[in-house]
Amino acid sequence: MKKHIIILATLLYVFVHSTFAQDSLNVTKNTVVSDTAKTIKTISFSPSPTKAVLYAALVPGLGQIYNKKYWKLPFVYAGYAALVYAISWNGSYYKKYKKAYVSIADDNTSTNDYLNYIPSGQDPSTVDENWLEEVLRLKQLGYRSNRDLAIISIIGFYGITLIDAYVDAQLYDFDISPDLTMRIEPVLNTFTDLNSATLGLRCQLTF
Repeated sequence: MKKHIIILATLLYVFVHSTFAQDSLNVTKNTVVSDTAKTIKTISFSPSPTKAVLYAALVPGLGQIYNKKYWKLPFVYAGYAALVYAISWNGSYYKKYKKAYVSIADDNTSTNDYLNYIPSGQDPSTVDENWLEEVLRLKQLGYRSNRDLAIISIIGFYGITLIDAYVDAQLYDFDISPDLTMRIEPVLNTFTDLNSATLGLRCQLTF
C-alpha cells in the first residue's frame, strides 16, 4: 500500500511540475513576442537626407512627401506655379514688344507691328516715331528683364526646396521639445582676503 502511495505521489509531482514548466514556457514565449512587437512598434521613421535631396531633385515636392511634411506641398507647388506663370507672361509680352520695336527700328516699310501700340486718338502719320521707338525699346527691355528674373527665381526656389528637404531629413529626429528648468540650491562662498565664508543661494536655469 505504501509502495502504491509513493508511486502515485511521484506521478502527481511529475504532472504538476510539467504543467507549471509548460505554463512558464508559454508566459516566457508570450513575453518575448510581446516585447518584440513593442520594439517593432516603437521603431520610428528616420528619413535619409541623401534620399530626400535625390527625390526632391527628381520631382518637385517629392522630397517633402518622403519626409512626411505634407503641409509644405501647397507652398512648393504654389511657388513653382507662380514663377512659371511669371516667366510665361513676361516672355509673351517681351516677344510682342520686341517685334514691334524691330518693325519701327528697321527700314522695312512692310513691317508695321508698331502701329498696334500707337496711343488711341493719335494719327499714325503724325505720331512721333522717335518717341514711340524709345517707348517700345524700354518696354521690351523691361519685360525681358522681368522674364530673366523669374527664371533666376525659379532656379533659386528649386535650390531652396532641395535644402528644405535635406534639413528636414537631417533634423527629423531632433528633439525640439521645451525643457526649461530652474534649480535653486544653497552655495557656500569660499573665504578670501576680502571677506569671510558666507552661505547663499544659487539659481540655475537649464534650457
